[in-house]
Amino acid sequence: MAQETKPPLPLGDGMPTETGENEAPAEAGDMELLATLGYKQELRRHYSTIQIFAVAFSIMGLLPSIASSLSFSMPAGPVGMGMHSFENQCFVAKLLQDGLSRAVSFSFDATQADMASAMPTAGGLYFWTHYYSAERWKNPLSFLVGYSNTLGLIGDGFANMLLSMISLARNGDWTATRPIIYGTYVATVFAHAFIAIFFGRVMPKIQSACIFLNIALVVATVIALPIGKARNHPPVNSGEYVFGHVENHTSWPTGWAFIMAWLSPIWTIGAFDSCVHMSEEATHAARAVPLGIMCSAGMCGILGFVSVAVIAASMDRNIEGILGSKFGQPMAQIYYDALGKQGALGFMAVVATVQFFMGLSIVLAASRQSWAFSRDGALPFSSYFRKVSQHPLMRFQPVRMVCGVIVVAAIIGLLALIDDAAANALFSLTVAGNDLAWLTPILARVVWGNDRFVPGEFYTGKHLSKPVACVAVIYMVFAIVLSMIPTVGPNPSPQDMNYTVVINGSLWGGALLYYALHARKTFKGPQTTVTSGVEMKTIDES
Repeated sequence: MAQETKPPLPLGDGMPTETGENEAPAEAGDMELLATLGYKQELRRHYSTIQIFAVAFSIMGLLPSIASSLSFSMPAGPVGMGMHSFENQCFVAKLLQDGLSRAVSFSFDATQADMASAMPTAGGLYFWTHYYSAERWKNPLSFLVGYSNTLGLIGDGFANMLLSMISLARNGDWTATRPIIYGTYVATVFAHAFIAIFFGRVMPKIQSACIFLNIALVVATVIALPIGKARNHPPVNSGEYVFGHVENHTSWPTGWAFIMAWLSPIWTIGAFDSCVHMSEEATHAARAVPLGIMCSAGMCGILGFVSVAVIAASMDRNIEGILGSKFGQPMAQIYYDALGKQGALGFMAVVATVQFFMGLSIVLAASRQSWAFSRDGALPFSSYFRKVSQHPLMRFQPVRMVCGVIVVAAIIGLLALIDDAAANALFSLTVAGNDLAWLTPILARVVWGNDRFVPGEFYTGKHLSKPVACVAVIYMVFAIVLSMIPTVGPNPSPQDMNYTVVINGSLWGGALLYYALHARKTFKGPQTTVTSGVEMKTIDES
């Protein structure tokens, strides 16, 4: 039986409890709040606030993400690279106003945090969309958001980073073939699945370790690059060069090339919703999830500014040479120029390691989103994938859904076998797919459902909440449109064409077609899984 999504009640309002004597009050409150949303507790709550933050921070994988997306920002010169910092609330050059950058970033983070605190469930974005939308649009919009979010989360650029390190080791004389790239990709995602399934009990500790690994990589980079540059080459680049020098290595006008540099932070600072998808495994989720969203964005803002500034100060001024590096990665070339072969190899090995765990965190978040979607009957074979394992080694984990996510990732990765344009579609799928999923519930709340919003523990305030949501909507529309524009210029070749509109148009159109032909008869939005009263049985650690 489908049930109209109910707003969450304040903890303790009207919900009976059957608390076991060993049950922590926070866990009882979490299960009570989840029950007001219609769901029983099926997963183990063992992620603390810092570990929920770690999931998002790990997925952002700050330095690996900056390294992977330099080809989007570097064509506009050092100021274009500084767009990483613009997204993250930091002052960049004379061209940007700090107040505007803070408003854009804060509005998006805070709006998601507001809703995550009010309704912390693994379904997150599609659940909120259904709750806030007008009656006529509830089911189709939440169905579309669920598919866009599910497929948007499935992406990993680890293979190219790893293979650039191999190319670096061989002095650039070897380049990976497409089958090798794909094989590396598949091996990586299957390794992610193995760890996610069999090390689920210690996964929170793995996520905590990723915090230190990410920060250590940033600290080591900002120390080593300037020292290496000063020792082996002319002095580091001046502040005027880092914060004020503009170039244009595209066929777009210089101003638009600068705007296109937004693609880099759009790619780098994402995955806010990963905290949301871990809601049903978080202790004190109404507080932990919004804090995870805000703190991960804030931390990446600070470290992102420092990282990009130091990279721009330490790199060779021959940007065209860096972009065309024989190593296949601009960051590998920057490390090589400043630190030599051995130093570059060492750092790229750590970058690849961080990116591996970034992929692991993506698998974790994607499997929880997909599991929640199948729990509500939206995915094919939902009755199979929604099962939670009771095997002693894998208890309280959606093991079947983890395997399903990996299979889909391997299928989507076949695009890498075609050509660069097709491989870049993975980037397009991630960016535009997630942006639409982030945009829709915020838009639904602004247009239809603001009066239905019941604040949780985190709230930006009566007078601030709606304005920042409007800013977030405008920004997401801008990001989606920008992600569909060719990066090299207005007259791209077939190899340089941006196929985002084709890939994501097919995804969104296919989801709506599937809904119209079949799913509208079976998908009725979030389902009730609680039986009578509230199921409050503790999931112990034994």
